[in-house]
Amino acid sequence: MAAIAHPLHSLTFTSKSPTPRFKPFPKLVISASNKPISGRKLRVAVIGGGPAGSSAAESLASGGVETYLFERSPTGAKPCGGAIPLCMLDEFSIPPELVDRKVTHMKIVSPSNLTVDFGKTLKSNEYISMLRREVLDSFLRSRAESKGAILLKGLVTNLDLPNFPNQPYIIHYTVNNTIKYLPVDVVVGADGANSRVAKSIDAGDYACAIAFQERIRLPDDKMEYYHNLAEMYIGNDVSPDFYAWVFPKCDHVAVGTGTVISKPNIKQFQKAIRSRVLPKIAGGTVIKVEAHPIPEHPRPVRVRGRVALVGDAAGYVTKCSGEGIYFAAKSGRMCGEGIVKASEGGQKMIEESDLKREYLKQWDSQYINTFKFLDLLQHVFYGSNAAREALVELCGDEYVQRMTFESYLYKKLANGNPWEDFKMVSNTIGSLMRCKLVGKGMEAFDPNVLA
Repeated sequence: MAAIAHPLHSLTFTSKSPTPRFKPFPKLVISASNKPISGRKLRVAVIGGGPAGSSAAESLASGGVETYLFERSPTGAKPCGGAIPLCMLDEFSIPPELVDRKVTHMKIVSPSNLTVDFGKTLKSNEYISMLRREVLDSFLRSRAESKGAILLKGLVTNLDLPNFPNQPYIIHYTVNNTIKYLPVDVVVGADGANSRVAKSIDAGDYACAIAFQERIRLPDDKMEYYHNLAEMYIGNDVSPDFYAWVFPKCDHVAVGTGTVISKPNIKQFQKAIRSRVLPKIAGGTVIKVEAHPIPEHPRPVRVRGRVALVGDAAGYVTKCSGEGIYFAAKSGRMCGEGIVKASEGGQKMIEESDLKREYLKQWDSQYINTFKFLDLLQHVFYGSNAAREALVELCGDEYVQRMTFESYLYKKLANGNPWEDFKMVSNTIGSLMRCKLVGKGMEAFDPNVLA
């Protein structure tokens, strides 16, 4: 379905006018909380057309809610490693033709260039899907449209909050240098790490990393080396608090790195990762350079009033691994389904308590401890080169690999063996002791998370 006009979009003025005069907003009568809506359906604006926003819009439209999906740059491509877990293909019905590469081998390279093959326990039907965000995002947006969501190709510039419970939220957006408005009942902020929606509801700040990558087209022989192989490099030279990567795409590789604590030096770290992989990418041509902020932890506020944040806007990117695509799509879907449930298919008005109960509580119960645990791992293993050497050493253990991949690929806790778990903990302590790290800073962590 193409983007279409709506009667409520008729209030416009061109931005070239030095003193625009605002016409009154069309009256949108809002029922009292949880009361039936007369003569229409619940109206929701989803700001941002990435995996989070598109998944939210699809769920909302499928559930009978009047849904508007805003995306300022439908042809744009977010800088992203592009890895998604195996379970996402089935859970979100991702067509196999969208997958550029099926990674069945991974190498993790330590600061001293100790290399571990991190894929020995994968079964014949298991792999990590690598795709391009511009391809995935376009597919998800189109599917949301096919379910009834109205796609608005414009930049949201402001969100007016209601002064009273029975007033709408007013979306300000621009299309072709023309400012337009849309009154809605509910807003879903899926507009990324620098979310305007989050700022509008005073959702609080969070630390952001910067991810920088170059897409490099390689000669055929070198591209063949990365046919089903992804590489991770760790060390102070490539990042003081994260990792660098070489991920295969359809006809090129993505070479990049990220950091939170040393963002002004990101180009220096990028130069370092290129130096470490130089023999493997020699003769390649840079076809695109990308950079993007990545949130480091969930925002202090993710629901306020009738506004909910999802995806990067909510801070749903895991520490240690930097995974965000699955959690973005999952949070968008959970939020959309929660709104549909609370509004009884768009028939009733909702309020803040509904969003917290049907979305936020459900999300936190499933995933918040995962985020806390990976935060702990990043602090322990990414703090020094000695700790990184210990991490790579541990990754050589096949039991560690199996537990890691099962948890990642299927997004559920793997069934472990008590004796093997004990040995894994013992090996971890042994590796850290060799690196003289046991006890360092551990008192700062929540004992429940450690347990």
